[in-house]
Amino acid sequence: MKILVVGGTLFIGKQLVANLLKDGHDVTVMHRRPKHDLGRRVQNLIADRNDPKAVRDALAGRFFDAIFDNVYDWERGTTSQQVEALVHACGDRLQRYVFMSSVAAYGDGLNHHEGDPLAPDDHPDLYVRNKAMTERMLFLLHQRTGFPVVTLRPPFVYGPGNPFYREAFFWDRLRDNRPIILPGDGHRLMQFVYVKDLVLACQRALTEPGAVGEAFNIANDKPVTQFELVNALGDAAGKKPDLVRVPRDRIAEAGGSPMAPPLYFGFYFDIPAITEVVAKVKRILGVQPTPFDQGLAETYQWYKRNHKREKADYAFEDRLISLARPAAAD
Repeated sequence: MKILVVGGTLFIGKQLVANLLKDGHDVTVMHRRPKHDLGRRVQNLIADRNDPKAVRDALAGRFFDAIFDNVYDWERGTTSQQVEALVHACGDRLQRYVFMSSVAAYGDGLNHHEGDPLAPDDHPDLYVRNKAMTERMLFLLHQRTGFPVVTLRPPFVYGPGNPFYREAFFWDRLRDNRPIILPGDGHRLMQFVYVKDLVLACQRALTEPGAVGEAFNIANDKPVTQFELVNALGDAAGKKPDLVRVPRDRIAEAGGSPMAPPLYFGFYFDIPAITEVVAKVKRILGVQPTPFDQGLAETYQWYKRNHKREKADYAFEDRLISLARPAAAD
């Protein structure tokens, strides 16, 4: 198949491109840079996916059997109108349009099934709003025209090549024998998906007839608490974490943010829980989640070989730790 991957040069997209090539597909990536490091077999198109004219110009005269839309602009946001512009520019030969959404599209709450309502158009969080509105647009288009859309709703994606300072945040501190801050009581739930499982779901969505017109939750079955997460990361590294609790109000008063430096619990890792039920993706796409300990062990081996550490400044964390109390075993 002739396949376009929007993005394709980082994390999920990079692994997806490699797997598509192994499957014998003809792969093109579209991104903002003039070149990539994906090899000579991968064609390159230059366009900012948020710029409808640039997208139309890049795709003019080209036709694809399938498109994987993985890109979200974290600085400016990517709206449903911008995704729709790509849809209208991609021609009329598509067999699949696989859109990477997010568990955040539900807005809030626990144990979501795919049929649950998505967040409203006026949700205060831009990312949540954009993902939910984009899914509604794509499924409306499917209802009206048969547009072959499939959407995936992952929670936190982890694994080798993660560009976000998440797993590495904790492993850096464990290897430096540093205490690790546990926000609040440490019971906030988090749910994860191994990047290899997510890529496999993408591949299966490409060929499974029953996937068209469907959304899929894709994650480990069982969410974990923040306390359990840090201990699982410690197990992968062969180290027991030294945990200290700091109330979230004190973290906020000191200037800590889950979104930007100074970080205290990895990038974006301390946000209200949204979790999902994972059954449909097993039934229709046949994806069985990788055990969390296995995925973390593989990721830690990648981290040891590839992670380039910058000089750490722990002054902010030391100030928080001075406000903390040791975290007893839960």
